[in-house]
Amino acid sequence: MAVDRRSRRLGALALIAVLLLAALGTRLWFLQGVQAASYQERVDSAKTRTVSLPPERGRVFDAKGRILADNQRILTVTIDWNVIRRSKQRAEIFQRLSGPLKIPVEEMENRYAGKLVKGKRVGTQFDPVQPLPLVEDVDEDTVQFLLERAEDYPGVGVIEQWRRVYPYAPLASHVIGYMGAINKTNLDKYVELGYNRNERVGSFGVESSAEKLLHGQWGTQVWEIDAAGNTVRLLSEQQPVAGQDVQLTIDLNVQQFAEQALETELRNRRDLPQELQAHNGIDPKTGLSFYEGFPEYVPYKAPAGSVVVLDHSNGQVVAMASYPTFDNRWFNAGISKPKFDQLFPPSKDPDKSILVNRAVSGRYNLGSTIKPFIAWSALHSDVLDPGFVFEDRGSYELTSVDKEVCSSGVKCIFKNATGPFGKPSQYGDVKLPDALAVSSDSFFYRIGELFYSTPGKRDQLKADLEQFGFGNDSGIDLPFEWSGRIPDDAVKKELVDLGVLGKKEAKKLVVGDLVQVAIGQGLFASTPLQLASAYATLANGGFLMRPHIFKALYAPLTPDESPGWANLDEGTIVTSYDNPDITHQLQMPDKFRNPIIEGLSRVIEGPGSEFPAGFLHRATGELLFQTYPYEALPIAGKTGTAQGASNYPWNDSSAFGAFSLDDTRPYTVVAYLEKSGYGAKAAAPVVKCMFTMLAGQLTPDAVQPSDPLDLRSPVAAPPRELTDQRCLQGNDFVAVKD
Repeated sequence: MAVDRRSRRLGALALIAVLLLAALGTRLWFLQGVQAASYQERVDSAKTRTVSLPPERGRVFDAKGRILADNQRILTVTIDWNVIRRSKQRAEIFQRLSGPLKIPVEEMENRYAGKLVKGKRVGTQFDPVQPLPLVEDVDEDTVQFLLERAEDYPGVGVIEQWRRVYPYAPLASHVIGYMGAINKTNLDKYVELGYNRNERVGSFGVESSAEKLLHGQWGTQVWEIDAAGNTVRLLSEQQPVAGQDVQLTIDLNVQQFAEQALETELRNRRDLPQELQAHNGIDPKTGLSFYEGFPEYVPYKAPAGSVVVLDHSNGQVVAMASYPTFDNRWFNAGISKPKFDQLFPPSKDPDKSILVNRAVSGRYNLGSTIKPFIAWSALHSDVLDPGFVFEDRGSYELTSVDKEVCSSGVKCIFKNATGPFGKPSQYGDVKLPDALAVSSDSFFYRIGELFYSTPGKRDQLKADLEQFGFGNDSGIDLPFEWSGRIPDDAVKKELVDLGVLGKKEAKKLVVGDLVQVAIGQGLFASTPLQLASAYATLANGGFLMRPHIFKALYAPLTPDESPGWANLDEGTIVTSYDNPDITHQLQMPDKFRNPIIEGLSRVIEGPGSEFPAGFLHRATGELLFQTYPYEALPIAGKTGTAQGASNYPWNDSSAFGAFSLDDTRPYTVVAYLEKSGYGAKAAAPVVKCMFTMLAGQLTPDAVQPSDPLDLRSPVAAPPRELTDQRCLQGNDFVAVKD
């Protein structure tokens, strides 16, 4: 019995042994046969080191070939992550490197730990596979010093990189943009596209919108290394592919002039003598100011604005200025966080926001500059007959609202802007051209009510305004464009639900809403670029074009002609954008367009209207443009004043849109100056200067390469002014509100 048990046990042990040997044999066969190639690859990779070769980023040119964004080759000192994993060893080598690299140990520790450096969180985006960059733009003497003492600086290496430079900064900084580190928000996207996590990418402007075109493709070098980590030989190499060069439609001569005119006029509006500041007014009955708590005269804040110049024959953006502006070289200057916050302070006041392109992101009421498009819609939809005559007595009383409702407190009377005697201006019998020339609000109040009260016409107004590009993205090749807002019932409800409008507001459009829209106030809002596109559509006979800022894409590495200039004749165009991109064509029969063009021409040349008999109401821009060289370049345009917060006159914003009547010089110009007063007083002079220069009657300053960036400067960009400011001036006059 005992023998049998022992036999069974021995048999069981033998079986187990056979199974174990079989499993071991199977595993050995699997490792040596099936996975042999995989393990050999690991062994080989341990003997090699792959080095990434950065591509040269595509460059950016203006319309004439000036190099707006260029590249400079720099040396960057790196260190292997494995060498600095232990805190004691890291502290020792950082202490050794601090002297030669001329940077504090704390900054290197911050890079390792991922703390805030130079205004950005830098550590989290550094690739753990690639060496950690310690400092960029190191001089060759320092590099040679480190390489000759490799035994004292284990793991330290040097790589070549590209640094972005902007030869004409701060010109067009809002358009060109700047580079920034890959952050947590966009890390996955860029890694998926094959980017190195240590890269800098376009973060604003064209640098951002053209990132894929400009970036290029990384190259690689595979080196054989020995057991000590020393390089033995180059095994393989794939050269990087440079990014495509981008030519913009921006003409830097016009761009510089636009920026100078905008900044000069904003500064002038801030520095007006007291008698020309916003007048609070005095109530003759009480002797007190109309707005309690404020003096009789209040200076304009005039904090910001924009100018857009379009070629309305093809939709190209010739210039786009936004103020306050900045020098995009700061983002490559290696400044500290305190310095960054000094230049770009976080502020809850939107008036002070610097890193905002107001031409595409500004959210503005347009004031009376909207009236030509309200007029076209009224004619197009048969709400208004071209020969309609309206008796303007200074105010308009709604006819579609019951008198009892009006007497209950609902606003039913809407007044014209205040005239020279402190009362609403009266223009007498006016037709459409008259109403545009003198900017009769009452005439357009009537149109607004007709759109509301005429069956089927309420939605027509929104549809027609969309035909001019309002309420939709324009498609401009720039990031962060706002689509605008044309009110309807859904929009009104959303604004009430969000608390933008008071809780007592009706959650659908009421007649007063469209009455306000008809004069560019209330719920309607747009960007200056959309306004410029609309005026361009009117100018070219009804073709709404996608405004674009790309003129052409060139094959990589376009040669230079001279310092600061690319040789476009020697470059290779890959894609041209010269042909207009027409979104759609509006109906512009002469019976609709001619009265509008006549009215807008009279804004510039006059006449206005005469009422009562013997009293002349000048057209809103007539006296200002008496010093404009009209014969050199005839233009038509419209003033606009958008009421600001609490209806305080010092919060009024100034707008003006105009276009050339000469098809050989097809320019459309729009200016919008925030909190700067009447349209005829602030924005119109800027547009007048622009057309004076475009007409060849004023020589702009020559565009010069940038001076070295002053790292001690306390401002984001130095002030710039027009050398000759006479174009901003006109004959002295008391302007109506528009």
